[in-house]
Amino acid sequence: MHILFINRAVIPVFAYGGTERVIWDLGLALVKMGHRVSYLVPSGSQCPFGQVIEIQEELDWQSQIPADVDVVHFQFNPGLELTLDRPWLMTQHGNSQVGEVLPANTVFVSRDHAQRHNARCHVHNGLDWSAYGPVELGKPDDYFHFLGKAAWRVKNVQGAIDTCLQAPANLVVMGGNRLNLKRGFRFTWSRKIQFKGMVGGETKFSVMRRSKGLVFPVRWHEPFGLAVIESLYFGCPVFATPYGALPELVPAACGVLSNHQSDLAAALTEQLFDRETCHLHARENFNAERMAQGYLHVYLSLLSGAPLNETQPCMLEPASPLPWLKNSHR
Repeated sequence: MHILFINRAVIPVFAYGGTERVIWDLGLALVKMGHRVSYLVPSGSQCPFGQVIEIQEELDWQSQIPADVDVVHFQFNPGLELTLDRPWLMTQHGNSQVGEVLPANTVFVSRDHAQRHNARCHVHNGLDWSAYGPVELGKPDDYFHFLGKAAWRVKNVQGAIDTCLQAPANLVVMGGNRLNLKRGFRFTWSRKIQFKGMVGGETKFSVMRRSKGLVFPVRWHEPFGLAVIESLYFGCPVFATPYGALPELVPAACGVLSNHQSDLAAALTEQLFDRETCHLHARENFNAERMAQGYLHVYLSLLSGAPLNETQPCMLEPASPLPWLKNSHR
């Protein structure tokens, strides 16, 4: 089968993870399974295992698709009116606006993500763990970590900081700075909190490799959570809110889910988790091969003429932020 991925961002982009890493790993896994992949992407992209075609903005999508492509896989919404002469689908990687209608052949990245769009078709993200270097499951250093774009209020970096200060515990923040003017004015005085800024690659891996766990009290319905599975892969239990896909990613043996700050703060110092259990959970359930198998099932459904969803998906949930309670009264 020949699959064409269409994305509006340059590939590869490995500096901070995200959509580009997922579609790179998906393509590589499909090639290893005997399929052919091509990428229709902006200038500057490169890929050793698939054909790269530069997007021509002045042309329509139909005229840019090679004749031997079997399935076209968009990584963004190409529009409800799009018609092609072969099967196509899109993956919705993020949350939509309330009331936004998506194409019927939309795939979501978690069961919760699909349900909140009144849809059913979903494939969990997976990653090529061979690119993550060594894993150290022995005694970690004396810190936890936060990983996410701290400028997004729904990621709740302040909640992660407050949780660790309450514990008390040391925290390394990846994805934000000590002084953040984008949120009005936030300056973190405590030296128990370290800031690494926007990091990726081996710098990110080295922090997670020695961390005691991920503190991730998001205040929105997380569509998936790559930071979660990356942390679990390095043996880090997850201390997070129970929103969006997080209950699908974090079983009781791998962390604590609560929207009460005091619960998570207590768990940081009182609950112990087996690092190998966390590592195996991510490695076995959220790898690129398993993701590729999920998408192959979707591609075959499309080729047979079966619909992915009964109706056009539409976001149902209200806007963020979701509750974050500083003290537990249960």
